[in-house]
Amino acid sequence: MVAKNTPDKKLTRKQEKFVMELVSNDGMITNREAAVRAGYPATSAHTRAYELMNQNKCPHVVAEINRYREELDEKFGVDYKRHVRDLQKIRDAALDAGAYSAAVQAEYRRGQAQGDIYVSKSEIRHGTIDQMSVKEVELELERIRESFEPIDITPKKGPPESGGAVVELIEAKPRKSKSKNRNDED
Repeated sequence: MVAKNTPDKKLTRKQEKFVMELVSNDGMITNREAAVRAGYPATSAHTRAYELMNQNKCPHVVAEINRYREELDEKFGVDYKRHVRDLQKIRDAALDAGAYSAAVQAEYRRGQAQGDIYVSKSEIRHGTIDQMSVKEVELELERIRESFEPIDITPKKGPPESGGAVVELIEAKPRKSKSKNRNDED
């Protein structure tokens, strides 16, 4: 005879339903909701869910929850081989349907998964002016100032009715760089 609280004990129909509801809706419903869906009364569902999830009270249910989770992880888990195979199936179906853009995208993603066919090169800079020292900010401001031509704000003589002086604003223009590639300066 199997002891009452052993992992080898058979699950009741409600316990089986609880395990299936809990694991298949993992993260989308609470333990209490899984108990209600399994047929336990709403008034005691919280207590039943606690008991069913307790290793000391229902080790056979906890063992089945873990087994079913592993089964679903194996069935629906993503690994490299499955990912590439599924992308190939998508590509082939898209080609058969004449959806060439989708086929190209699936093939491109397969190449990205390979890792050395399509290499994405991008530079991501993190940081703000708040993270710079005062000296770094001053150096950056000076570099920006030097990249623009000076602005002439000398007053010019104008007609007497305007008070005699006219200020002509000249738009600041970046200086022409000596080298074509900005990275060559560094």
